[in-house]
Amino acid sequence: MRDLLPELIDWLDQGHSVALATVLSTWGSAPRRAGAVMAVNAEGGVIGSVSGGCVEGAVVSAAQDVLASGKPQRLHYGVADETAWDVGLACGGDIDIFVQAADAQQLRAILSLLAEGRALTLATLLSGPAAGQLQIAELSDLRTPTLEADGDVEIYYNPMLAPPTLVMVGGVHIAVALGKMAKTLGYRTVVVDPRKVFGSQARFPEADELIQAYPGAAFEQYPLDANSALASLSHDPKIDDPAIEAALHSAAFYIGALGSARTQQRRLERLRAAGYNEQQLARIHGPIGLEIGAESPEEIALAIMAEVVAAYRAY
Repeated sequence: MRDLLPELIDWLDQGHSVALATVLSTWGSAPRRAGAVMAVNAEGGVIGSVSGGCVEGAVVSAAQDVLASGKPQRLHYGVADETAWDVGLACGGDIDIFVQAADAQQLRAILSLLAEGRALTLATLLSGPAAGQLQIAELSDLRTPTLEADGDVEIYYNPMLAPPTLVMVGGVHIAVALGKMAKTLGYRTVVVDPRKVFGSQARFPEADELIQAYPGAAFEQYPLDANSALASLSHDPKIDDPAIEAALHSAAFYIGALGSARTQQRRLERLRAAGYNEQQLARIHGPIGLEIGAESPEEIALAIMAEVVAAYRAY
């Protein structure tokens, strides 16, 4: 739901009533994962997706019924369903969706937390007299949607993870393109460069944070964690090596370093001499990025971001 923030806030500001449709589970070729959310307003406005287009029409109709009646609906579409051809899943796949009316005040509070980059888990009562009730659950360690039963009541826990952070060391031209791409994909972006001309607000107006310091000091101020990816791009060992060492001592899900295969080999030799073992060195993606024959800064940024996303989704 984090990706729906701007439009949802606009809807609430305009006084729209909102229904939320959440994917509970999928099987087969259903194109959206469990936990995906689509929002529908009473005027027929739609943002987000629960199936990449396959069942949206039917879900929008159900959402408008929910807004009119105030009663939630649990929907199922699949190959065994007589409506399969109508909703577009005749190619195979099952999808379960829960549609509920959202309380505007509560939804605004949830959106405020998400806008701050906070992680939270939404708990929805699927059955019982309070079916459709939405709450924020104290389950900070949950990473995947979970359906649990408490007697006759089913509860769906949908974690909204904090957005991943891409830390770029070296405010070079590639970092400019990479930062823009990362923001488009919903990543927080941090630029670290002691050189003020490179790590400036003018070069990175959309960055969430600019740290004009050497990596050793920068990562004391902004420590890397399991939700962080490091792209070391300065091409200067005095800047890149300390950044990589800080990442190797962290749980960062991705570590990448710019440079040719020869540059990477020399880098590994320096790190071995500093006492790092082969298991640690294997975490470093170098040369950074997928091999797509990239030449321009934008193409290199695409190759890097694709590798970062692959690492994040496999984490």
